[in-house]
Amino acid sequence: QKTSFHRSQTLGYKNGFAFSRLPTVGIGGERLYVNQLSQAELDELANKRPTLTYGQAKQAPPSGFIPAHVAFDKKILKFDAYFQEDVPLSAEEHYRIRQVGIYYYLEDDSMSVIEPVVQNSGLPQGKLIRRHRVPKNDHGDHYHWKDLNRGMNITMYGRTYRIVDCDPFTQVFLESQGIELNPPEKMIFDPYTELRRMPVRKYITPSDFDQLKQFLTYDKQVLRFYATWDDTDNMFGENRPYIIHYYLADDTVEVREVYKKNDGRDPFPILIKRQRLPKTFVDKKKTFPSCVLEISDQEVLEWYTAKDFAVGKSTTLLGRTFFIYDCDEFTRNFYRDKFGITDFQPVEIKKKPLEEVPQVIPPYNGFGILEDSLQNCFSLLPKPPRKDVIKILENDHKVLRYQVSLESPNPEDRKRRFILSYFLSNDMISIYEPPVRNSGIIGGRYLGKTRVAKPGSTTENATYYEPSDLTIGSTIEVFGHRFVITDADEYVLNYMESNAESFPAATLQSLRDHFRPRQVVKETAKSDIPMLGTSKQELDELIVQVQEELKLHKYLNNKNIREAFLQCDKDGSGILDKAKFLALCDSLSVPTNTFLVNKLIDLCSCGEDKINYHDFLRAFPS
Repeated sequence: QKTSFHRSQTLGYKNGFAFSRLPTVGIGGERLYVNQLSQAELDELANKRPTLTYGQAKQAPPSGFIPAHVAFDKKILKFDAYFQEDVPLSAEEHYRIRQVGIYYYLEDDSMSVIEPVVQNSGLPQGKLIRRHRVPKNDHGDHYHWKDLNRGMNITMYGRTYRIVDCDPFTQVFLESQGIELNPPEKMIFDPYTELRRMPVRKYITPSDFDQLKQFLTYDKQVLRFYATWDDTDNMFGENRPYIIHYYLADDTVEVREVYKKNDGRDPFPILIKRQRLPKTFVDKKKTFPSCVLEISDQEVLEWYTAKDFAVGKSTTLLGRTFFIYDCDEFTRNFYRDKFGITDFQPVEIKKKPLEEVPQVIPPYNGFGILEDSLQNCFSLLPKPPRKDVIKILENDHKVLRYQVSLESPNPEDRKRRFILSYFLSNDMISIYEPPVRNSGIIGGRYLGKTRVAKPGSTTENATYYEPSDLTIGSTIEVFGHRFVITDADEYVLNYMESNAESFPAATLQSLRDHFRPRQVVKETAKSDIPMLGTSKQELDELIVQVQEELKLHKYLNNKNIREAFLQCDKDGSGILDKAKFLALCDSLSVPTNTFLVNKLIDLCSCGEDKINYHDFLRAFPS
């Protein structure tokens, strides 16, 4: 019959903070018959008697709250464990034991598994399981530190770990939490790794001779001998030096080659590598294949020792005989103390004198300059011969020109005329043949610039033509062709007269005799001009008028006219007979019947039957 079921208010607020209070009435407003005082109020009433006697007591402050990540910061439980791994593809091991460390972090209940790294193990080691909360089962539970203990198996991600021990901090922590720890177990090691660490047992029968003592006594002590190998009996053989090293520590011998600069040999310093060399072999059958088998103590009766080497004696090593002619100071002291030998007089090696082969210079083949071609006989990389720079600078652009004719049994060749040029800067000669129309011979360069040797000169004592050899009427031979000098430039006479001390008197006199008639004619021509009552100015004006008139005759070739007059003048005097002059003009179609040309011929006349054609040719400019 009860209809009111209201409950009294128990939640209150004070200064913004919520607090709970005891109900004043029961459900539906019924009266409560239970103690309405809280435990704190009852405690306070219990303390009233001491308070009345001793006064108000000070209450202890409440203990502070510390979170787990602060209380357990950097506190880690470490367990030593191992797991077994199958090795299916190895004949030497069937399983492998791998030791790991299990770390439990108290601050966030996370775990990690780390395997110590072993050098050259070939296994992926290090962190096997990263730090996180490891699941315990499929229900969502995780491993807790209460689940860990010594002497137990723990499975994480399908791999079972056997925990054998823990560190002291882990032991103290678990015991303080009331966990009873199992006794520690012994860590199991990998059997294959332990087998590899064991030294291989060797069964060696000890010898009578203590090799270890020999090594410790004579280590780094080497005997050095200086020797030669005489191979001059063979083709291209020679006497070559070597150094023989004898190592006292193990009675081995080494032979090294001695190289010199520019000896033309490849750098292979070791002739015989360091090894024990046999001295006497055991008697064996002829069919024994000693060339393909290594030499051992069974095949050798005696090995080379230090007493087999001496200064002044020959030693045969592997079929090659070496003559020892000297040794170093340490070797002398060793033989003096060990064997009592005091005679170490070095042997003087006499080298066979080399036969001096005279250098034969091959004959000159005619190509290039003799001095330049001769350099190929002295060096593989020939250098050009040195030039007289002072002579080149002083005589630059100085050329002596001569007119020469070819001396030949052929009548056509005897009529050919050449111009020989002698270059004073380098003593070279060039020959040029002026082209003549309708002669059937192509003119042009006959000989390029080169030095021409005199007949009879050799490559050892070569003599070349000089300006003193070029006289009027002399014959010069140029590579099998003979030329006769018939004329020369006036510059040749002027140059030789200015440098008379450098030329023979006969050469200078021949040129003077050749040019004397020409000078007489010139003087005569100069003396006749005033007698005719004409001046040079009138002659120049007449030549200009003749040139204007001859422009109408376009068939005239001035170049051919000048060359014809020069060839007709054999002696080069510049004077021709009048009849010969007129005949030549008719052959060249020169209009001599005109008034101006006749007047020019009269002005160029020198006497009755002579004509100075040089002034006449001024009307025909080239």
